[in-house]
Amino acid sequence: MNLIMTILTITAALSLILATVSFWLPQMNPDAEKLSPYECGFDPLGSARLPFSLRFFLVAILFLLFDLEIALLLPLPWGDQLNNPTGTFFWATTVLILLTLGLIYEWTQGGLEWAE
Repeated sequence: MNLIMTILTITAALSLILATVSFWLPQMNPDAEKLSPYECGFDPLGSARLPFSLRFFLVAILFLLFDLEIALLLPLPWGDQLNNPTGTFFWATTVLILLTLGLIYEWTQGGLEWAE
């Protein structure tokens, strides 16, 4: 237990020291050129704060969700080598059914339609 406390103390102290040094060490000399937005070497034509469509955000979230699903289901072929492969396949099927129901719900609500 003493070794664990020593490691935790050293880790906390080192993290605190590094955070403090990184806060006080950099020299910041902002000028007009550094503070201006960069747009392919030209002066920006409009505001950089354009409204963001939530549909793009929704599609990105759905992509991440199904990408994570694939990452979780990739080791499934090795699930038949476990002591209880039916439990593994049951939970994998449950995950697939829940995600499919969520996709159907999103589709019926019109969240995947680009043109209204």
